[in-house]
Amino acid sequence: MSRLSLLLGLATAGLFVASLLTGPADIGIRESLSALFVGPADPLALVMREIRLPRALLALIIGASLGLAGAAMQGYLRNPLAEPGLVGVSGTAALGAVLAIHTGLSATFALGLPVAALIGALLGVLLVMALAGPRGTSLTLILAGIAVSALAAALMSLVLNLSPNPFAANEIVFWMMGSLADRSMLHVWLALPFTVVGWFLLGTLGRGLDALTLGEDAARAMGIRLSRLRLQLVVGTACVIGAGTAVAGAIGFVGLVVPHILRPLVGAHPSRLLWASALGGAIMLLTADIAVRIILPARDLKLGVLTALVGAPLFLHLILKLRKERI
Repeated sequence: MSRLSLLLGLATAGLFVASLLTGPADIGIRESLSALFVGPADPLALVMREIRLPRALLALIIGASLGLAGAAMQGYLRNPLAEPGLVGVSGTAALGAVLAIHTGLSATFALGLPVAALIGALLGVLLVMALAGPRGTSLTLILAGIAVSALAAALMSLVLNLSPNPFAANEIVFWMMGSLADRSMLHVWLALPFTVVGWFLLGTLGRGLDALTLGEDAARAMGIRLSRLRLQLVVGTACVIGAGTAVAGAIGFVGLVVPHILRPLVGAHPSRLLWASALGGAIMLLTADIAVRIILPARDLKLGVLTALVGAPLFLHLILKLRKERI
């Protein structure tokens, strides 16, 4: 496990540096790092500090959040096909952002879009918890999340249908594809407090998730309060997914694919998988964000599109593997 953590940590650090050095401007490694840390306030320093650094930081933060939330959700539901979007928070966060674009709030207020998305995430988690009830089961939580996600998707479709401005509708569609382009340190500082709270809540679930592998009755006998565990899971997921969706749009499949890939390497222990998946998620999103800048640099390939193109085949592989196991 320590060797795996070391390898994942080194890969994350290497990709973070690679993200800082990747871009349309042909800048050498020494010049780039010098401009980032000690260079004067010239155009090169502006590129490194205000364009590349926020993008790399957000890829690291959001990727780690998606991987951690995916591992926690799969451990709680004891289902390798579970993913963070099941609680409906990403859908309501996206709805908040869509309304900000539709009403013009995002154009009049620089942080109007991410703030509206965070408010949508908060309302979404409150609605899910109200529908699931204080003593609801895992199935109730899933059904509540699906219902909220479906409602948010329907309302977003309604906004697109009624939008009188084709440019606003176009902006909504492109934002929903997910991207880290044109983000600043303001977006980093906006997302970071919620993300840190979410990391703490999800990162301390290990003992409870390990106990759940023996069943809910055994977990209760071991002193695990399942209602508190579920609340911690939902709130932690809401914090990290809401913050990530608020600043980057909808980015899928990371929380589904990464825990599945790393699970055999940690002995299928949920507690060990949490932070391994966080590093794995950071690796996947950093890699994808570097790829979108290399594959089609002039066409602005969206990050969410690339993760879906990679994640969907792996998702189909999961389904086929489960089918073979049941035959």
